[in-house]
Amino acid sequence: MPGDVPGPSTARAVRYELFETLRLPGEPPRHPSEFDRLLKTALSERPRTFLVDEAQWLNGEAFEYFRYLWDERATQIAIVFVGGAGAHTVLRREPMLSSRIFIWQQFTRLTPEEVLDVVPLFHPVWEDADPADLTFADEQAAHGNFRAWAQLTAHMRTALERTGRPRPDRDLLRWAFSRLA
Repeated sequence: MPGDVPGPSTARAVRYELFETLRLPGEPPRHPSEFDRLLKTALSERPRTFLVDEAQWLNGEAFEYFRYLWDERATQIAIVFVGGAGAHTVLRREPMLSSRIFIWQQFTRLTPEEVLDVVPLFHPVWEDADPADLTFADEQAAHGNFRAWAQLTAHMRTALERTGRPRPDRDLLRWAFSRLA
């Protein structure tokens, strides 16, 4: 779900975030029943997938509201809860929600071999990169973390556009490393 639902979130906060994310016209309804009716109608129009990042910061009320929307027969939604440390534990504490989760998937860091296989397929910036430069970037900055690779990719795109160089090199990588948070 684009945007941030501040945690721990209330159903009210989730309603407003969905209203903004769906770009619904007009002002948000004042009463929860009207708001729910509006959201259910919008979520029934076409299939949608919500990515809820940092799920470990949501509280029971927010999880219950997502479950409430998902359980509505007319809505066509899939919800992907993504979170860091503790997300699995937090989701498991919500039995009405966790019983509806189809797949529990744990992601781990990419191995050095996976970096060489996956990163060139991830974005065209990396498809012609020297494997030694990919290894260098992973050892110095990304450390197998796909989020770090995404950030590095954004900076590398900027570097290539500004310099006109055809592919990443050590100088551009060092510049991109300096921009990482």
